[in-house]
Amino acid sequence: MSEQLRVLVVEDDPVTAEAHAAYVERVDGFRPAGVAHTGHEAIRMLRDAHEGRTPPIDLILLDVNLPDTTGIELCRSLRAAGIEIDVIAVTAVRDAAVVRSAVSLGIVQYLIKPFGFAAFAEKLTAYRDFHARVGSAVVTDQQEVDASFAALRTTSVMQLPKGLTRETLERVRAAIRAAPEAAMSAAELAGALDLSRVTARRYLEHLADTGVVERASRYGTPGRPEVEYRRR
Repeated sequence: MSEQLRVLVVEDDPVTAEAHAAYVERVDGFRPAGVAHTGHEAIRMLRDAHEGRTPPIDLILLDVNLPDTTGIELCRSLRAAGIEIDVIAVTAVRDAAVVRSAVSLGIVQYLIKPFGFAAFAEKLTAYRDFHARVGSAVVTDQQEVDASFAALRTTSVMQLPKGLTRETLERVRAAIRAAPEAAMSAAELAGALDLSRVTARRYLEHLADTGVVERASRYGTPGRPEVEYRRR
């Protein structure tokens, strides 16, 4: 089984917190580590994980507005305490100053409420790809560094080409990750997901155009080389 990233949901509204935790369970590679409804509760849970009293936490889904503090202040407290953990801000706040503060504190993603599961899954999937790239102790070159940060940049739901859906796009990405050497041709993808070859190629070309996969020629079969799409 692949690594499961443990996610702490920090959200004061119980119904919303439950929904976000359920969303986490639906995204491949993630599992909820718990729910905190206040900043104080979140700090306690994160300290316990940091000091080894509870299992480690890899990521925080953090509401910016909490009853006893703000998400920005909570992040400052974590950094001051030496707790290095990645954060995705999940909030309705659209204040540019808050966004700038989030960036300065190293918050890796900013997800605006309200949102559906597709947008949520897109952010977590991008984070998972980023986490996988920077998981080793050393990066090899500038290209690898650039690719790692590019993994966090996802396309807007509004920018998805007509006829493509987020749900199928996530299935395509999962199929590529699971394929030998993380590479597939349009024919292979069509067979795996019961899509037409034309539809499969459209999804693969979209991922290639957005930098998620790269095109390569596959040799070894009669006739012209087949194009394969390899995860970057």
